[in-house]
Amino acid sequence: MSSRRRFIKNSSVTAAGLWLGAMGMSAKSYGRIIGANDRIRVGAVGFSDRFRQTLFPCFLNHNQALNFDFIAVSDIWKHRRDEGKTFLEKALDHPVTACRNNDELYALKDLDAVIISTADFQHALHCIEAVKAQKDAYVEKPFAETMDDNIAALKAVKASSQIVQIGSQRRSGANYKAAAQYIQSGQFGPVTMVELTWNVNQPGRWRRPGLVAICKEEDTDWKRFLLNRPLVKWDPRKYLEYRLFWPYSSGMPGQWMSHQIDTVHWFTGLKHPRSVVANGGIYMWKDGRENWDTTLAVFDYGPENDPKAGFQVSFASRMHNGDENPSELYFSNGGELNLITNMVSPKGGLNARMAAAMGMQPNLLPEFSLAEKAEKVVASANTGTDGLTSAHMRNWMECIRSRKEPNAPVEAGYNHSVACIMTNAAVRTGQKAFFDPKTQQVIAGGKIFKY
Repeated sequence: MSSRRRFIKNSSVTAAGLWLGAMGMSAKSYGRIIGANDRIRVGAVGFSDRFRQTLFPCFLNHNQALNFDFIAVSDIWKHRRDEGKTFLEKALDHPVTACRNNDELYALKDLDAVIISTADFQHALHCIEAVKAQKDAYVEKPFAETMDDNIAALKAVKASSQIVQIGSQRRSGANYKAAAQYIQSGQFGPVTMVELTWNVNQPGRWRRPGLVAICKEEDTDWKRFLLNRPLVKWDPRKYLEYRLFWPYSSGMPGQWMSHQIDTVHWFTGLKHPRSVVANGGIYMWKDGRENWDTTLAVFDYGPENDPKAGFQVSFASRMHNGDENPSELYFSNGGELNLITNMVSPKGGLNARMAAAMGMQPNLLPEFSLAEKAEKVVASANTGTDGLTSAHMRNWMECIRSRKEPNAPVEAGYNHSVACIMTNAAVRTGQKAFFDPKTQQVIAGGKIFKY
């Protein structure tokens, strides 16, 4: 988009804000009449379940007020491309262009931005395509599954002037913002440990047997799907159930841990772990998958120049028992910060009896709620009522207008990817994994981890 067009857009929005109050009109009603030249036109890169069930409904929560529209969908599988066109045209009540690939998408006139929700390993590479085409982008997590992709995508975004929002929607939640502010203020005290869990009991999670049965190689572009991964024989399971197979996804780390470990980086200001060890396996769902159905990873966090300072983080996940109620517990010597209940409490803190035994003063946190109205974490891609994602989508859309940095900038994606790649290195090699900030590479067993 040209700088002149952006200037016109930003100027018109500023003027509109002043005019609305004087005229007593809502932003929604004004959005219906604002000039077509000011409209932001968006395309979908990948017609995925996540896009259809959550991202697009969240977009619809705000598109009229902010004068955004959807004009295109790109998907290399004919079935989903046709399905996406029909779905969007019905929802929007106007024609939508169906593109066979992203080359066709970026050749469209007046496309301003894209929402990227493709296979896990494709996110970073599709982000690079978007910013090189001078399009703003909402990029689903995990941002990258290898450090080479992670480095390349960070470099491309930083070299551009595009607005890129990483799909780490916790960063747009009132309760998470309150938690970040409280920890960063020093009132919580030094973080001593963080426990992260994400458990489900779903044999069909990440499985698509119905789609696998109808997906044919001649109806898609297998080489384009693989991008920079090794050329292997066509496999509809890897195409549609990619979260179960490496190197197309890391599974639990990329899908779930990426959200939770991002809060550790955000709250503490630390960019990545110092080391990671992991254990687990495929204990229940022996359906040909390669990625574990049970994972326990343990991280050491702290300043690089002071190995005696820091804290431990654990991530535990199982797919054979659980109610999908993700847990994030932060501990200090004075108590805990619980992001299930959204409460800070003195639970487990140093009480008077224990302190007196060592001639110390008690250290107990006050008890209070992190936010008056907590945002519920919606883990599955099944609802447009997800308050966190809706707020996150709006933040991206507003930042496209203002050109301000979004809540989850590219650095957030880069950093959560480092932690996920370190975890995957520990999983794949059985060795403790480290990160070398000078080379920006993950090291396990004395070697740079690639696949």
